[in-house]
Amino acid sequence: MSEEVRFPVMSAAEGAVGVVVTWFVDDGDEVTPQTMIAEVAMDKVDAEVHPSTSGVITRLVPEGSEVAQGSVIARID
Repeated sequence: MSEEVRFPVMSAAEGAVGVVVTWFVDDGDEVTPQTMIAEVAMDKVDAEVHPSTSGVITRLVPEGSEVAQGSVIARID
């Protein structure tokens, strides 16, 4: 069973976008809910992204990409 990892909702503004600042894992890495997989940013707010399940990660968005909040940025299989 796979999990979609989404860019966190950090703004009430509809259509708000942010940036995947840094990936801390590579495709194929094993991750757990304790693993910080990425840092994301919107305007003046930064956030850490952790998966809610364990498994193997596939990154779907390149580092430095602008992404709409709530968009899928990775998958855990």
